[in-house]
Amino acid sequence: MDATRNSLSANLRERVRAFLATRLQPDSHLWVGLSGGCDSVVLLHVLSRLGLGRISAIHVHHGLSPNADAWAEFCSDYCQKLAVPLTIRHVTLDASSGYGLEASARAARYAAYAECDGDCLLLAQHRGDQAETVLFNLLRGTGVTGAAGMPVERRFGSLRLMRPMLDVSRAEIEGYALAEGLTWITDESNADTTLTRNFLRHEALTAISQRFPAAEASLALAASHFAEAAGLLDELAEQDWRLVCEGDAARMRPLRELSLHRLKNLLRHRLRCLGWQVPVASRLEEFARQLQSAAPDRHPELRLPDGKMRVAGGLLHWLSEK
Repeated sequence: MDATRNSLSANLRERVRAFLATRLQPDSHLWVGLSGGCDSVVLLHVLSRLGLGRISAIHVHHGLSPNADAWAEFCSDYCQKLAVPLTIRHVTLDASSGYGLEASARAARYAAYAECDGDCLLLAQHRGDQAETVLFNLLRGTGVTGAAGMPVERRFGSLRLMRPMLDVSRAEIEGYALAEGLTWITDESNADTTLTRNFLRHEALTAISQRFPAAEASLALAASHFAEAAGLLDELAEQDWRLVCEGDAARMRPLRELSLHRLKNLLRHRLRCLGWQVPVASRLEEFARQLQSAAPDRHPELRLPDGKMRVAGGLLHWLSEK
């Protein structure tokens, strides 16, 4: 039994070490998002044993649960045991955003993460989380980028955001926790299937997995295929941008020569590069068609939450309103 437990622990530590070895400098400052749940507890424990870089943890206190203070105290005690510095950020959700509780909490959490002063932010999402994300995005009618789910690594402000356990199953993480005698907190809202992600996890994916036992792994594999396709589309958009750009604007004449599909791809890519919200497909397509067909004296414009795209002087401009 002890040999099996040691093997579980060593296997997960080696997989995380291999993931980070080629991505980190020896003196990197690593921040770990610590909720107190099993996944983040395990990730922080693994990192503390590997001794890679300088580790700090951040816990975001949303104030949504009556147990939120107890969770923060648990994280504080756990970090003291591991000799890891902990920062606790209290956030207030924007009830007027219109995005719902889950999305508002996520936005507040990532805004808190963005304040971390270091090199990397490590998050503990795993293969099951990836499968849920892919299924959720597909059910919303997402494009290739959304179907790619969560990237294993991306830029996040001044940080590099990485998910070193994205190819690890929930069962493997729980097995490590049990083998190491770790304890964790359980968010009571995780059982609330009126929340979309919980419904997908506890009901939809459970039912699908009864018929397709490899569903979780297959969805995660599909995400990697979609990520490759999304990367190719980004490369195409970069090529097209070099053909049409004039400073921070785009020249209308070469822009009109692009096919409708390439034009929409370029517009989406440009908006993502600016950090703007991409509009729904129907609005973007309508605007792209206007760009292709507008007479020289017309000035198509698309207003967005972050600003507007507007044609003036033979150029398409992205004008921020922030």
